[in-house]
Amino acid sequence: MTGRAVLVTGASRGIGRAVARAFAAAGDRIAVHYRDSEELAAGLLASLPGTGHLTVQADLADPRAASLAVAEAAAGLHGIDVLVNNAGVYLAHPVTEVTYPQWQAAWHQTLSVNLVAAANVTWCAVQHMIPRRAGCVINVSSRGAFRGEPDHPAYAASKAGLNAFGQSLAQALAPHGITVATVAPGFVETDMAAEALAGEAGERIRAQSPFGRVARPDEIAAAVLYLASPAARWASGAILDLNGASYLRP
Repeated sequence: MTGRAVLVTGASRGIGRAVARAFAAAGDRIAVHYRDSEELAAGLLASLPGTGHLTVQADLADPRAASLAVAEAAAGLHGIDVLVNNAGVYLAHPVTEVTYPQWQAAWHQTLSVNLVAAANVTWCAVQHMIPRRAGCVINVSSRGAFRGEPDHPAYAASKAGLNAFGQSLAQALAPHGITVATVAPGFVETDMAAEALAGEAGERIRAQSPFGRVARPDEIAAAVLYLASPAARWASGAILDLNGASYLRP
């Protein structure tokens, strides 16, 4: 069997869709995870080059569903060599504008999907990597983890937590031959960002980068593909900024 077995969460659209396509184009076998977008996931599956791909449905905020999804992916792909934790939500909840119940709900949902689900999926996937003493985990974070997100504080906090999680596991899993790295994009032309990128607000966002634009999903996918390659093993633990110089951290 050729190629690697790659599970991409939240792969039906946006960054995840581009990541799935990039790995498939490299000759890998892809498990396309989705939560609700069955039609989009099926369309992506049909368009992927190569063979051996499959779709996996799950609400990853449910720990049991996350475990079953990883097991289904591993069975269909004959193992898991690469996990890309991309699934996420971006919920607005400005502290001065929402009620206390709305505030709690936004924090619960965001952390459940963006951080806890990624941790659970990673634990399950790593069980398939440890016996082989090989594997790779790539987390999709955000520049918001570093600069803050005033209207989306739970999102920023979840991504900061994801960064720390990835670095912790990079150290824990290195003795087992497993690498862990993170990409931290700024705004990307995706469905999730469509509302924010519309109108004059979108123009201001594009102006944040000296390139005068935001990223394309395929640009993020190219970085993920590199970090998952054997050439990037020494980048384990790294967090790669992908924001077009729109935010430069120390």
